[in-house]
Amino acid sequence: MFYAHSVVLYALLSICSSNESKIKNAQKPVRLFTEEELQRYDGTEDGQPIYMAIKGVVFDVTTGKEFYGKGAPYNALVGKDSTRAVAKMSLEPADLTYDTTGLTESQLQSLEQIFKGTYKAKYPIVGYTSRRVLNEDGSPNIDFKPEDQPNFTIKDEF
Repeated sequence: MFYAHSVVLYALLSICSSNESKIKNAQKPVRLFTEEELQRYDGTEDGQPIYMAIKGVVFDVTTGKEFYGKGAPYNALVGKDSTRAVAKMSLEPADLTYDTTGLTESQLQSLEQIFKGTYKAKYPIVGYTSRRVLNEDGSPNIDFKPEDQPNFTIKDEF
């Protein structure tokens, strides 16, 4: 599994070779998170960063600890990809998932506004969920092209 993550990470960095200066100056390398790895950053452990994913992009929301930390109002959203919950503005357990199947156009527009206007504007990107770039068996998804993703811009994400 580690090998597959390395291959995908290398492929992602290769995509960005045209933006080499930004990669060299990055504070931290891009990281791929499995669901199990992301769960470690759920705000329950003092001193540990708090991570949350939306649309497969993992954000460090530690600076919003009063919202996302242990016992905070939005703690249910962290340590996982909560795309559906953000789109629906819901904290229901069934909505705490990456799955956007059946969302309305209005909910998808809301998701995009919150993704860009809140998370990308406010919190650093620390990585991506493996689901975004890997197949279910852990092999690289050769059909995944970041530039084909909705509203993808290399300069914002890499």
